[in-house]
Amino acid sequence: MNYAALKKFDIANGPGVRVSLFVSGCRHRCKNCFNSEAWDFNYGKPFTDETKREILTELEKDCISGLSLLGGEPFEPENIPALTELLKTVKALFPEKKVWCYTGFEFEVLKEKAREMLSLTDVLVDGKFIEEKKSPDLIFRGSSNQRIIDVQKSLKEDRAIWLDGVWERRMGSGNIYE
Repeated sequence: MNYAALKKFDIANGPGVRVSLFVSGCRHRCKNCFNSEAWDFNYGKPFTDETKREILTELEKDCISGLSLLGGEPFEPENIPALTELLKTVKALFPEKKVWCYTGFEFEVLKEKAREMLSLTDVLVDGKFIEEKKSPDLIFRGSSNQRIIDVQKSLKEDRAIWLDGVWERRMGSGNIYE
């Protein structure tokens, strides 16, 4: 697996300060994707044991809320083995840190095709980016078709359940958790 970028202090892709890994490779090819250079599976650098150690070292910091996986597409079959192993380690060492994953696939597909990796995820932002549904008022997602899913509750109930919270900015409000 290759990765396009590793951001050690990211505030855009989940709540709090997060470590964000942008993997390479995506077959969705969403129109006006913000990270189209990462569509190529060969883009970026190889994900190595050293990369994994670097992520784990950053997650040790108290100021880090968790890990976000983006792309590219984390749930491409080529990326699943390396990310599943990473998430197993993250969950074993840092059970209090929340894992967010952004994917163009929908929860209903992933629970059948990639259940192990999905089960190691706390929050899933699912659905392809759709330019016509883009809104600057959305929080932690690009288009209104995308859902912010509480993965653990959803797996237990066998249906997609939105994560508790307010996920749109309201006029005059700076608080996303009203």
